[in-house]
Amino acid sequence: MNKFLSFHGIITKIDDFWVSANPEDLGCYKIFTVEDGRGNIVNFVVEPTTYFVDNVVMSAGDIVTGFYDASAAVPFIFPPQYRAIVMALDMQFRNVTVEFFDSQLVNSDSTLKLNLAPYTQIAIRNGQPFTRIPSNRNLIVIYGASTKSLPAQTTPYKIIVLC
Repeated sequence: MNKFLSFHGIITKIDDFWVSANPEDLGCYKIFTVEDGRGNIVNFVVEPTTYFVDNVVMSAGDIVTGFYDASAAVPFIFPPQYRAIVMALDMQFRNVTVEFFDSQLVNSDSTLKLNLAPYTQIAIRNGQPFTRIPSNRNLIVIYGASTKSLPAQTTPYKIIVLC
């Protein structure tokens, strides 16, 4: 079970990121500089395995949320540099979360419960259907409105299982 954290802000710069001397790696890794409007800056290392919600191509000026593994080692530099697990472009009436959901489909801090519907798309990262109940797993959840109860409840549009 991973603990995911997020950082929300505006992409101010996108550059190639040098990971090795192997010429085949050139252009495959990017670094997204994201600023939150309060002076906080984070660099996200975007790898070929980073999941982009809805396969959106992002550019400087986009408002995004980047999700990263809070338990992963990070270099002690400024601005902080995290390996992006998931990148989501902000869209009106759409929420994205990356979290562990238990056997009752409640997230790890008991603030969100998922109610599955026949129209809820459940897939793995490569787009192939996931044919089991997605409980006790790390999930990318894309949803709209939720209740004001505790935990809030929602019926997601789409769930991506992080196998």
